[in-house]
Amino acid sequence: MSNRLPPAWSKHLKGPAGPKISQQKIVQPTAKPVPRAQADDALLRQALNLQRADRLAEAEALCQRVLARNPRHPLALYLLGTFALDLDDEMAIRCFERAVREAPQNPHYHLTLGETYLKVGEHSDAIRHFEVACQLKAGWVEALCALGRAYTEFGKADAAVPLYEKALEIDSGRSAIRMGLANALVSLGRMDEAARYMKEAIGHFRQAKELSTRRFDMDSYRRSVDFMIELFDPRMLAAKAGHGSTSDVPVFVLGMPRSGTTLTEQILASHPDVHGAGELTKLRRITNRLAPKTRSPEELRRSILDMTVEQSKSLADEYLAHIRQRSPDARRIVDKLPHNFELIGLIRILFPKAQIIHCRRDAIDNCISCYFLSFNEDNIYNADLHTLGLYYREYDRLMGHWGKIFPGQILQNRYEDMVSDQEGQSRRLIDHLGLPWDDACLRFFDKGGAVNTFSRWQVRQPIYTSSVSRWKNYGSAIQPLIDGLGDLAGN
Repeated sequence: MSNRLPPAWSKHLKGPAGPKISQQKIVQPTAKPVPRAQADDALLRQALNLQRADRLAEAEALCQRVLARNPRHPLALYLLGTFALDLDDEMAIRCFERAVREAPQNPHYHLTLGETYLKVGEHSDAIRHFEVACQLKAGWVEALCALGRAYTEFGKADAAVPLYEKALEIDSGRSAIRMGLANALVSLGRMDEAARYMKEAIGHFRQAKELSTRRFDMDSYRRSVDFMIELFDPRMLAAKAGHGSTSDVPVFVLGMPRSGTTLTEQILASHPDVHGAGELTKLRRITNRLAPKTRSPEELRRSILDMTVEQSKSLADEYLAHIRQRSPDARRIVDKLPHNFELIGLIRILFPKAQIIHCRRDAIDNCISCYFLSFNEDNIYNADLHTLGLYYREYDRLMGHWGKIFPGQILQNRYEDMVSDQEGQSRRLIDHLGLPWDDACLRFFDKGGAVNTFSRWQVRQPIYTSSVSRWKNYGSAIQPLIDGLGDLAGN
């Protein structure tokens, strides 16, 4: 779980080139003077320092003190929203909405609210606030790119292209703009143009990775894997028998990013009885709400151990209602968020009858493909090859645990097998879902609709083999990755 401020908040604190908030007075965005403004400024600076020290409960308490004196203080509301991000995104949205109402002319508030809406899949609301941010701050590259990304994900890539082109005119040196434009062009089927922008972006992209000051905390992640393995043991799971929902509607397609999850979802979603919902964050948001006070592993452990049958059914029903909004009548609905591999224990408590499909790929090919993607700030394990290899080992260790305690309940789906035997493996997938075969599953690349992940290029085409054993093209340049993977290299 992440307790940091989002990138947009960092920009809001610093401004285009200014100092951090701890070195300057907080400028209130409201026209009316705020009572005890200096005291409020001091409390909010202190709250930020506590947040940086991972003392969120104390930071929130200080914001609440400000709001007790001034319930409409926009920056205090905004800060509370940033503290809630990743832990309770619905709460974050409510805080950001209140901040926007109190300071409607602040473009940063609109941008962050739009990014949070986009994160939870509410594209229309995200677009609305991104548009306001663009109007309030003309030529703001971050807002232009955010709006372009939202349009692309909403299936309106034609509206995204001119936004990225305008951003490039303002700042031609940002590889992220070229990558965003390339993604929009791929969605429109304009592959040659997309390839040109991707090639232009690689050199900038690698340099940005090397210059990044943020590093993934591998020791912390190992401890989180230890925690999950210790918590979800056979005795605890046996005590949870009878919990959750009897529904078999959810299908969880998971694994490392770039392991074939998008391809798998597209094949499944080509079946008339299956809806592909894309990468949903709902399950992770439910998990975060299980530890709302301290956000500590111990609080999460206690919440899961003490969870009653009624509570588990309520959480399962909440998730079902969320996915049913996307398809009221489908017999199966696919959630293909790759990192749900961390939540298989909770999935099994809430949905004992749900199907789980684990996508796997040659370890080196998988990691190289991950490395060349510009993930968001929560996935910085791909910042360097050695760390990426170590992260893969932890993923493999956790999946090994799930395989032991849920024998025969997780279908292994290898990317290389899909490439070499598309029909056989597609039939195997559909059979696993308990559905009759449909030949439409062999023409998944003809399926209409937007594809909103990094794999959109591939699923616009029939299955191809050029991505198998791709790693052999890189020679000694990937030795840090091989060292990190150890005995998993090539598996």
